[in-house]
Amino acid sequence: MRSLYHGSAVYHLSLWSRTPRELALRLEPWPGDPARGEAILAGEFRFENESVRAPSPPWRASASEEWGAALNGFQWLSDLAAVGTDAAWDAARLWTAEWLERFELYDRVAWRADVVADRLVAWLEHFDRLATDPKLQRALVRSFTRQTKHLARVAHREEPGLKRLGALRGLIAAQAAEARERPLTRALQHFAREIEFQILPDGGHASRNPAAQLLALRYLVDARAALIASHNEIHGAVQQAIDRAAPMLRFFRHGDGRFALFNGSDEGDGAVIDRVLSRADAKGRAPITAPHTGYERLRAGHSLVLFDCGKPPPPGLDTEAHAGILAFEMSYGRERLIVNCGSYQGPSIEWRGAMRATAAHSTVVAADTSALELRPEGGVLAGPSEVTSMRAEDAGAQWVAASHDGYKKTLGLTHARQLFLAADGEDLRGEDRLTGRAGQGFAIRFHLHPGVTASLTQDGNAVLLRLPSGIGWRLRTQGAVLSMGESVYLGGGDVKKTRQVVLDGHVGSNGATVKWGIRREARKPNENPEPALAEEL
Repeated sequence: MRSLYHGSAVYHLSLWSRTPRELALRLEPWPGDPARGEAILAGEFRFENESVRAPSPPWRASASEEWGAALNGFQWLSDLAAVGTDAAWDAARLWTAEWLERFELYDRVAWRADVVADRLVAWLEHFDRLATDPKLQRALVRSFTRQTKHLARVAHREEPGLKRLGALRGLIAAQAAEARERPLTRALQHFAREIEFQILPDGGHASRNPAAQLLALRYLVDARAALIASHNEIHGAVQQAIDRAAPMLRFFRHGDGRFALFNGSDEGDGAVIDRVLSRADAKGRAPITAPHTGYERLRAGHSLVLFDCGKPPPPGLDTEAHAGILAFEMSYGRERLIVNCGSYQGPSIEWRGAMRATAAHSTVVAADTSALELRPEGGVLAGPSEVTSMRAEDAGAQWVAASHDGYKKTLGLTHARQLFLAADGEDLRGEDRLTGRAGQGFAIRFHLHPGVTASLTQDGNAVLLRLPSGIGWRLRTQGAVLSMGESVYLGGGDVKKTRQVVLDGHVGSNGATVKWGIRREARKPNENPEPALAEEL
């Protein structure tokens, strides 16, 4: 009913107000990708892993809603700006004028709160290069004012999570640009409440998704930049959230500078992550533990282990949640060794479900069943009632023990995992324990990065793992049958074939305990130098 009202002539008239002659601020643009800009100029509009070819923006293309949201959000202006040619700016002006003619009235996607916010921020970032013609400038300012008025009514009603946070950050920027003091104060109050809900005390985003952590921090930085550019006082909640969220963003990075694959995240772009951290200007180091977000970080020598030991995100923020409880990833220097499979962003419901399942993570899978009951359309239907963790350190060595009862209702089992990383970082030991109802089969999976080569030893009791640099590791186990299997890796967006190590066993009357270890092999004379961690560069 709200959508019908927004599309009515009455609502259209209600957006009328006096149009200012000028906008009171400009925002520093986020750098774009010149390759994407060139592709757009060549007629390839690729957003959300979906591509549509057309000589100009296909505003009414029969693509997915999120593809349409990205097109109407105008963040591709940064990609055209990165091309930097007169032709790129001519196209940007022509397409902006075209949008103004087509979308003067409400459209369900183009006027969605988060899309409006993205568009207004993009226009503020590129206003001087867009509005070189007085006629286009007047039309831009007039539309900007109408959209701001609409956004003030709907931003705080946007669906929970990043869309609402992004909508409110856009509203802050828009009202600062119009120098509206009282509406800006109200927008900041809404934003502060949303920060309290979404940014946890340890700085993590409540979705527990590293990619969401990046976007949330960027929204916080955008809001602060708008306040600074308009000479308004920085709201305390905004600055405090930045100071917490930036170190947590560092927490999720492997030595290659990109993200671990938890709860819907891909690897991301290391340069983009660096840029957001630079603008955040928060110097805190990555914490070793994130108890509110539910992760542990073990780092010694050149090794880094990230361990998921938290509960699923709350309803409304669990759309991308994965069933990877007690999964871990391990890297050595810049090279990834043990990974999760990653997230699928395409149209296939089957692929998306498979990548969210427990089996797509480096953890224990009981009876070929996921530890969470997931909704096919996204979200968590049922999860564990209890997830615990504790940590200890001694002389540089680190130990974490965690457990969950996600299998208790369906299989009568509880899973506990212990990880121990030696002080030199060259010996990771683990123990997985299943207690409860006997008779169930289980598998402990170690998904390998595609760059890792793996082979069983002749006696079949160990797997030799070799990184691209030539550094070797040996995985041994006790209490399970060791084998190799096929796997896939989606961390970079595309599906890549890879391998996994599988430890199979059955739960007996006294439960099941499997011990395993991943230890670095002795160095060879011709072995490549140890790669440095990104944080040390």
